[in-house]
Amino acid sequence: MARGKLRIYLGAAPGVGKTYAMLSEAHRRVERGTDAVVAFVEHHGRPRTEVMLHGLEQIRRRELAYRDTVFTEMDVDAVLARRPAVALVDELAHTNVPGSRNGKRWQDVEELLEAGIHVISTVNIQHLESLGDVVESITGVRQRETVPDEIVRRADQIELVDMSPQAIRRRMAHGNIYQPDKVDAALSNYFRPGNLTALRELALLWVADRVDEYLQEYRAEHSIRSTWQARERIVVGLTGGPEGRTLIRRAARMAAKGSGSEVLAVYIARSDGLTSASPKELAVQRTLVEDLGGTFHHVIGDDIPSALLEFARGVNATQIVLGSSRRKAWQYVFGPGVGATVARESGPDLDVHIVTHDEVAKGRGLPVARGARLGRTRIIAGWLVGVVGPALLSLLLTSIANGPGLANDVLLFLFLTVVAALLGGQLPALASAAVGSLLLNFYFTPPTHTLTVSDPKNLVAIVIFFAVAVSVASVVDLAARRTHQAARLRAESEILSFLAGSVLRGETTLDALLERVRETFGMETVALLERAGDVEPWTCAGRAGSDHGAPLLRPEDADVDMPVGDHMALALTGRVLPAEDRRVLAAFAAQAAVVLDRQRLVGEAERARELAEGNRIRTALLAAVSHDLRTPLAGIKASVTSLRSDDVAWSPEDEAELLAGIEAGADRLDHLVGNLLDMSRLQTGTVTPLIREIDLDEVVPMALGGVPEGSVTLDIPEELPIVAVDPGLLERSVANLVENAVKYSPDGAAVLVSASALGERVELRIADRGPGVPDSAKDRIFEPFQRYGDAPRGAGVGLGLAVARGFAEAMGGTLAAEDTPGGGMTMVLTLRAAPGRPPARPDLPAQATT
Repeated sequence: MARGKLRIYLGAAPGVGKTYAMLSEAHRRVERGTDAVVAFVEHHGRPRTEVMLHGLEQIRRRELAYRDTVFTEMDVDAVLARRPAVALVDELAHTNVPGSRNGKRWQDVEELLEAGIHVISTVNIQHLESLGDVVESITGVRQRETVPDEIVRRADQIELVDMSPQAIRRRMAHGNIYQPDKVDAALSNYFRPGNLTALRELALLWVADRVDEYLQEYRAEHSIRSTWQARERIVVGLTGGPEGRTLIRRAARMAAKGSGSEVLAVYIARSDGLTSASPKELAVQRTLVEDLGGTFHHVIGDDIPSALLEFARGVNATQIVLGSSRRKAWQYVFGPGVGATVARESGPDLDVHIVTHDEVAKGRGLPVARGARLGRTRIIAGWLVGVVGPALLSLLLTSIANGPGLANDVLLFLFLTVVAALLGGQLPALASAAVGSLLLNFYFTPPTHTLTVSDPKNLVAIVIFFAVAVSVASVVDLAARRTHQAARLRAESEILSFLAGSVLRGETTLDALLERVRETFGMETVALLERAGDVEPWTCAGRAGSDHGAPLLRPEDADVDMPVGDHMALALTGRVLPAEDRRVLAAFAAQAAVVLDRQRLVGEAERARELAEGNRIRTALLAAVSHDLRTPLAGIKASVTSLRSDDVAWSPEDEAELLAGIEAGADRLDHLVGNLLDMSRLQTGTVTPLIREIDLDEVVPMALGGVPEGSVTLDIPEELPIVAVDPGLLERSVANLVENAVKYSPDGAAVLVSASALGERVELRIADRGPGVPDSAKDRIFEPFQRYGDAPRGAGVGLGLAVARGFAEAMGGTLAAEDTPGGGMTMVLTLRAAPGRPPARPDLPAQATT
């Protein structure tokens, strides 16, 4: 008998709709003529789920008595006897009542599958055995009912039932998941937005891993050996040219086709001087990469293909995207190009994509700065062509019986001289002319194999050859110098214009500017040093790069230093710059001084803003003193004057009322002055909490002395962990929060003060049923001297919530405002549990654990 197939609907939390989806699938199968029955489905009083049970055959449950209570469980024997094609079994992780056929429901399901019955079931991600510790660290709740991961992984189909945390909380608030009396507790504890988001991520990642397993199983079954790169890391090689944007967008489209793909754009600059790329274009491409979700990297390397491949293998890349060469056809005489070299040396594990663009074959400029204007490779090649080339050419020509003649021999040697000049510059060309002249004289002018020349015409030919060779070498070298200078000046102007524009627009910070200096000149460390006077020590105002040795303390210790005024200098380490680079470096140094001044001006403006804010607070304080403090003083003064008056004979009741007024006014003054002093301590940073371990139920009741009796409902569980707080600061914070909640609560609606444990945190929640506060004002109500809405004058100076948050943060906690389900506002005070004390593990409602 064939084993039945298992289909599982996996959810991130209770209430996402797993059972509803399972019942919908059952209705679809019944409509197609499939024999599907409900073996066990619990609707938990949810009307929409209960309606979905109508029209489906339900197997009668088995009743079991346990501890004087009757429970119902799935009757496995009845399902086996009925033998349907498909059985619906809800809550796969459920623990059966003692006395059942099996201890766990997943064991019942295994029996049905072995009998050839297909099963559709449901389970939440928190019930997987391997995730128990992770879920507990997130929610603070240890799941008692679990199912082995292997049972779920062996399922033939796993379908994720997904819902956003906001939608789940709305369903909860509307009463679609739990009964109304359990909604507030659930929303405040297990169904918090952060918990639901973390559980949702766990579910998505777990299902993604299962998809990878399905893929591997499929490849194994079909003997597929080639690599399927489902997740890609794509490296984009940039030259700083205009084609870079096309390459970046092409790589982003490639990455979008695969889950989890990543784009890494890399620009490789030579280590000897200014780069040939446009800084403005590179900045645009950097922004484009970051906007598309990729990362930009700047790498120093003289051998571009090797550096690119080294970077790609270092980041475990799977693909490289390069642009078709901008070189013209004749420029390929200098080599195959970066694209061809990378493709040849990439190996089988790294795919190389050559992307066409509008700049193909339109030509590229010569490198702007190359140290000695030519790279080491080209210089070596020039010397080989200039010295070894004539020798090989002589060997070739002497092996020919009837040579091409002296005139053609001279032209061939002249060609080698020109090539040597193009590759290595003037010196290899001069060497080629000298060696060629000697070889022409020795091998090709009679008498041969001697340095004498019998025919004057041949002597003239050799002299003319040498003169032409030297002239060509000089002209080629001069042209290269002029081209180099023009390109260099163009690059310098682009660098300076972009630098000036970015600094004037305030887009560049000092660290970013120094990093640009380091990248542009290929240095190891760049530091901006300054000192107050000629004899004062140097201090570092900013730096970029890493110190391999001792840190820079003086400009004299650097490889390059550029003075900026009398008491500031830009110091660089890594190599000595040529003199022609110092002009651009001087511009960078001047801009660095400007940026530093700008940052200091911004800091001074911030301090001025703080002073203005202090003036505003002082003005508000004067207004509070002039009204809110004078009001109780006026009441006390009037009551005392009345009592001391000899003109009126006060009755004992009147005297008691006047004395009560004096006491109330004095209490109010004490509260207002206390808040003012507390806020002063917070703003001056003189609050030093004395942290010690204490139970919440020792502090919170003491904070309720200032509110009317019966206006607060207290719910502090005894099993809460001990918190590490300053008892005095905590009492003051809670008192302010409770008084504020009572002030805004309507008559007859008590403020609820409750506490709960979540992992290593303890939350104290003060919930009122007042008008509430919109989201846009939830942060503003914690500012000093803020009273939201139409709070009447005399209701306080608006410091209570500010003082409460300040004290909470001083103790290492947080204070935030949330909406109370059903209307009102809830203040959430989060505190740290005492170290080494195990957190409490409150039980969830039955629906959340099954």
